[in-house]
Amino acid sequence: MIRVPDECMGDVLGDLNSRRAKVEGMDQEGSTEEIRAKVPLAEVLRYQPDLTSMTSGRGSFEMSPSHYEQLPDHLTKSVVTANGSGS
Repeated sequence: MIRVPDECMGDVLGDLNSRRAKVEGMDQEGSTEEIRAKVPLAEVLRYQPDLTSMTSGRGSFEMSPSHYEQLPDHLTKSVVTANGSGS
């Protein structure tokens, strides 16, 4: 779950989209939006500094493992090559 101020919602949703996120829902609590999304772990390893930058330090998030999913083919090749296992 990601909590952000209303005025940062567009930037955060755009960023989540670029990280292959699947937004499952949104709720508003006062001037704060709560976003529920599933995001690949590889895409959120550096999320805190990026979220801090987008929200001027007012955003926060919590994550927990959800499920495993097959990596898209175009990304599989780069992972294999980066790990030195590619032939």
